[in-house]
Amino acid sequence: MTYDRPPAPEDLEPVESFCDSARFLYGEDSFADPASARSWLREHGHAAAAGALDRAGLELLTGVREAVRGHLEGDAEARRRLTAAAAELLGAPRWDEDGSLAHPVTAQDPVRALAGSVLAALAAAEPSGRRARLKVCRSPECRWVFYDRSPANNASWCSMDICGARHKMRTYRSRRTDR
Repeated sequence: MTYDRPPAPEDLEPVESFCDSARFLYGEDSFADPASARSWLREHGHAAAAGALDRAGLELLTGVREAVRGHLEGDAEARRRLTAAAAELLGAPRWDEDGSLAHPVTAQDPVRALAGSVLAALAAAEPSGRRARLKVCRSPECRWVFYDRSPANNASWCSMDICGARHKMRTYRSRRTDR
C-alpha cells in the first residue's frame, strides 16, 4: 500500500501503529496468530510483550485493537468494550508534576501493559479533541487508521490514490449504469 500520510503525532502514534497492525485491504493481520503477533511486537519495540504473549494475550490485543477502531468509527458497543478494558488495565487519572494529565497503566503483565498503554494514549488525547483527528478509512474493506492533518479535519480516506480513487470510480460506474 502506498501510504502517503505522515504518521500521527508522537502521543497518538502508538494508537495508530497498534491499530494498523492489520491491513485488511490486503488480507494481512499481524495478530492473526501468536507467531506473527510476536514478530510484530518485537519489530515495534515490545520484546517483553512478545516473550509473554499467549493465546489469551493475543485475544486481548486483538479485542483492544478492534474496540479502538470501532470507537474511532463511533460505535457505542466498542466504547463499552474500551471502558471495560480501561477499568481493568488503567488506574485513576492523575496529574503529573508538569500539570499534564496521566492515565497510569496498572497492568503488570507486559501484554496487558501494552494494551493499557494504547488505551492511556487514546484517553489522554480525548480531552483536547486531538483524538478526533485519528480516523478510520471509510472504505469498508480497508479500515486503515490515519491521522487527519487536513485544515478542516474532514478527510475520509487513508489515501486518495487508493481508497479515495476506488470510491470515486465506483460512484462514477454506478451513475453510468443507472442511465
